[in-house]
Amino acid sequence: MVSKGKNVPRLRQIADINRATAKKARESWHMLTIMAEFIESTERLAELRPAVSIFGSARIKPEDPYYQKTVDIARRLSDAGLAVISGGGPGIMEAANKGAFEGASSSVGLNIELPHEQASNMWQDISISFRHFFARKVAFVKYADAYVVMPGGFGTLDEFTEVLTLIQTGKSRRIPVILVGTTFWKGLLDWFRERLVADGMINAADMDLVQLIDEPANVVDAIFAFYEARNELLSEDSKEPGAYL
Repeated sequence: MVSKGKNVPRLRQIADINRATAKKARESWHMLTIMAEFIESTERLAELRPAVSIFGSARIKPEDPYYQKTVDIARRLSDAGLAVISGGGPGIMEAANKGAFEGASSSVGLNIELPHEQASNMWQDISISFRHFFARKVAFVKYADAYVVMPGGFGTLDEFTEVLTLIQTGKSRRIPVILVGTTFWKGLLDWFRERLVADGMINAADMDLVQLIDEPANVVDAIFAFYEARNELLSEDSKEPGAYL
């Protein structure tokens, strides 16, 4: 790379010693808190296999049909021997944790500190708190053998498209990515085909990374069918966690 002779300041070049010391200490402490979150999640989740991450809106209420469907899905997954990882908060996250908590396998809440919306629910066998979204997102992907995505807003779309990107680019292994709710998701998938595929932004085969399913029992069946088709056992000893490198 050819330098254009620009004066790019470095931390070591700060002339004010007190300011330099304070800035270094602040940045070092910030990095340590990030490392601590990665270390804690690794220590507590590394042996949690197999597992499914469930996403969806924090704003959905217990009386909503999607809340009830999420409880059903999570309970079925838990009784089938799969731990359930969710965001630890209200709405779909609470429903996922509740269903798993009432089942045979672990209910995991990856909680995030937010100024609003996020308050930890009571249905968590394993509860981990995060300050940094990216450290939390690594845990969602790294320890998941499948993604189940319920209706949600920007955060749900962020998680959904990120895991598709990681699989598409080979940064994470191929796992089932299941959207639940045809009425909610069909328009987005149609747009993917009509714009992203048609304009060459993604390959037509990339659409095969996603399944659209409505019935809770079919969600569980689809996850097991995915691994059976690859002659892989969906068990705690079958494989290492996803790379996410």
